[in-house]
Amino acid sequence: QVQLVESGGGLVQPGGSLRLSCAASGTFFSTNAMGWSRQAPGKEREWVASITGGFSTNYADSVRGRFTMSRDNAKNTVTLQMNSLKPEDTAVYYCYVTSYNPTTTTWGQGTLVTVSS
Repeated sequence: QVQLVESGGGLVQPGGSLRLSCAASGTFFSTNAMGWSRQAPGKEREWVASITGGFSTNYADSVRGRFTMSRDNAKNTVTLQMNSLKPEDTAVYYCYVTSYNPTTTTWGQGTLVTVSS
């Protein structure tokens, strides 16, 4: 099984930036798609971004143009560069990796991002 560990969360002022990292260990393939979702208190988990094994990225409308996802297959890590942060970006951010045959999704423990002045 694969294990995911997120890091990089913290407190940042509106307009600031943070970079989140997610390290994968265990059984893991570079061809697997990975991504980020977030969950704010009292709200449902929201998908944020994803990246395929071919480095193709997709973003939620709410973060497109502000967030950038990348992956380093040699290190089995993905990052989420978050710029121009807004208070509504405050949430626990979770990294995930998807597998197929069987279809599964593995989540990390999450890292808290708080955007406040």
